[in-house]
Amino acid sequence: MAEPKQERAVKTREAILYAAAEIFDEYGYSGASVSKIMNRAGVTQGGMYFHFKSKRSLAQAVMASQQDFVNFPMGEAGLQRVIDLTFHLARELQENVLVRASIRLAVEQGEFGMQDDTVYREWADRLYTYLRAARERGELLSEVDEREFANVLVGAYSGTQLYSQVSTGRADLPERVASLWHYLLPGITPPHVRAKLRAGHRRSGVAA
Repeated sequence: MAEPKQERAVKTREAILYAAAEIFDEYGYSGASVSKIMNRAGVTQGGMYFHFKSKRSLAQAVMASQQDFVNFPMGEAGLQRVIDLTFHLARELQENVLVRASIRLAVEQGEFGMQDDTVYREWADRLYTYLRAARERGELLSEVDEREFANVLVGAYSGTQLYSQVSTGRADLPERVASLWHYLLPGITPPHVRAKLRAGHRRSGVAA
């Protein structure tokens, strides 16, 4: 039985998006080309332009789908879930080309004429939701502003993963994330809560 036209279209779009992510991850926006993406996806020019009108529209689609590419870990609401998400994202950055490409494009978006902080705000909003739950559980110090810390964490994490990418191709990203929490946690949560949290291990073996 022939595959329904709509289903084929969905699969073709997904194949193009995945191929585009691979090419953007390998070459960056400037080094990528529509022909490379078409060849990687195995689609015709007509098939490509039916779904995406330009390289820029492809980059926008990959970047805008950033959270869709992440299989978020389950867990109880609260500060531990915030921590777990940062380590999960570190593994995704090491293993998931879709996530890597979307984050690379968010950094390089000036190259295709964009200045859009939507993807960063989306992460801050998700973290804010988790931090509100942490507040309700009594896990945060009274002086911590959940919204402000969500923004601080997005900025700190973005810089950490970028530094790791330049230094080791993100091979050491989990260790760098553990170090990040080692220094952040004392500023946001009391000692008795901190003692119960799992935040990875520093290279020295001291619990973060």
